[in-house]
Amino acid sequence: MTMPARISVVVLTHNRCAELMRTLGGLARLPGRHPIIVVDNGSTDGSAEVVRRQFPGLDLVRSPANVGAAGRNLGVRAAHTEYVAFCDDDACWEPDALETAVGILDAAPEIGVLNARVLVGTEGRLDPACAAMQESPLPEQPGVGPCLLGFMAGACIMRTQVFRHAGGYWPPLLIGGEEALLALDVLDDGWRIVYAPAVCTRHWPSSVRDAPLRRRLLARNAVWTAWMRLPPRMAWDVTTREFRLQESARERVRLARDIGRGMAAVLARRRVVSSQVRELLACTGSPRSRRP
Repeated sequence: MTMPARISVVVLTHNRCAELMRTLGGLARLPGRHPIIVVDNGSTDGSAEVVRRQFPGLDLVRSPANVGAAGRNLGVRAAHTEYVAFCDDDACWEPDALETAVGILDAAPEIGVLNARVLVGTEGRLDPACAAMQESPLPEQPGVGPCLLGFMAGACIMRTQVFRHAGGYWPPLLIGGEEALLALDVLDDGWRIVYAPAVCTRHWPSSVRDAPLRRRLLARNAVWTAWMRLPPRMAWDVTTREFRLQESARERVRLARDIGRGMAAVLARRRVVSSQVRELLACTGSPRSRRP
């Protein structure tokens, strides 16, 4: 008798057809036959048509526009498994990684999110974000790894209900540190986020990136997230830090404009995290989260 699937893989893509085909080919070769849900985030390069032609057995969800990280919400909505693993179109889970993650989550019901160990390129260099996670000052989850304040959006496994209850990704954040708000909400719900080096994914950084836009959104989103969830003093500290990181007066003016355009919506969603989460933040500071 075939056992029901325990974990689905949500792949988010936007205008990276060639990279997506490599990712889907790798996922299709994994043991376990896990359901794969491809979210086409408003691509205009024919990605959806190629997926239908080359991988007709996969679930394909099409967003009419690029909604950034919130495209993952569509993928989780289509998932029917207890756990969901996230994968971007320039990455792929390693053999046995998903089975290992299921075993960890089954054994530790207090964990809501696992962040994988990310190996970069064919040479398998450890992603610097993972090196930092390994040195987390938060307590160790026995037999798994250190607890964290955040995670990498394209290299994590979650309990499906944890994602849904926390509300997924807030669409106005688009991309760039978008996981920080969701991480705070997961922690505020009483779950743990843990770095699990035994769970491994491979990342081939895409050359199809708008790095200046990403840096701009990282700064804006850090400030927005701070004012949605942190006490005023901590939110001001994040805000002043982001302005200091800007390299010119012109960039500071632009950041002020970017922040101001969405501030009414930000303050409407303001809900300060619990004292327990604030204590964790005080232990580690609040560095920007990263995604692969």
